[in-house]
Amino acid sequence: MAKQATAKKVEVAPQPEVEIKKAYPPQEPTWEIKDRSYYLSGNAEPLTYRLKARHSRMKPLLYFDEQEGVQKELRYATNQKSPFVNEQEGESTLGQIVFEKGVLVVPKERQNLQKLLSLFHPDLNNIYHEFDAVEEAKDDLEDLEVEFAAITAARNMDIDQAEAILRVEMGSGVSGMSSKELKRDLYLFAKENPSLFIELANDDNVHLRNVAIKATEEGIVNLSGDNRTFNWASNNRKLMTVPFDENPYSAMAAFFKTDEGIEVLKSIEKKLN
Repeated sequence: MAKQATAKKVEVAPQPEVEIKKAYPPQEPTWEIKDRSYYLSGNAEPLTYRLKARHSRMKPLLYFDEQEGVQKELRYATNQKSPFVNEQEGESTLGQIVFEKGVLVVPKERQNLQKLLSLFHPDLNNIYHEFDAVEEAKDDLEDLEVEFAAITAARNMDIDQAEAILRVEMGSGVSGMSSKELKRDLYLFAKENPSLFIELANDDNVHLRNVAIKATEEGIVNLSGDNRTFNWASNNRKLMTVPFDENPYSAMAAFFKTDEGIEVLKSIEKKLN
């Protein structure tokens, strides 16, 4: 009888232990106990404004709980811990939510009202918003950067472009202004409305429309009484016809961008200089 082969024992080098990390669910942000301020949106500042403080059939005040998949009635009761009606116990003392001159300051002791306003009220970030120092600082910084960019652009701008931009805001009144008056009003415009200033500064049509207006004011070209035709003042030759229902100077600015209009623009600018 043949002997059964004996299997050789293979020695395996010890393997390092692999640490298995448990996956923990992300922690919910903690609720900070502090005084909180709320403001009506749009810089509204009525003497008083009453925000909905309890649910009713005529004026619903509900919060949808996604975890439970149900709508929950909200009610501000000064003697209850929770803003949810189904979590309130015993007799409730109903309170009012009143903004005065657009502001409502809620001290840290009134946690039930804070949580109603900061977490559950459906009008949050619509009718009102909570003051956030970090977000406010971010918005202020962005506004300051835009203002700085506008003022820098105004400082480096030549007089012709300054006049073109101010003419959009002031009309023909800029024609009689000195260069210092133009610069002064340009700085004020850049400071008061920096976003619009930068938009106009980057708009080629603003300069071209100003050339058309100046050429008309100085008698280089004539605009017909019905605002439909531009002619050379020197020989009455027609330059262009203004499309129906279009501003004549905006139409000429567009004309200046055509092959024929470029030559006209060059000629006008030489006469203006």
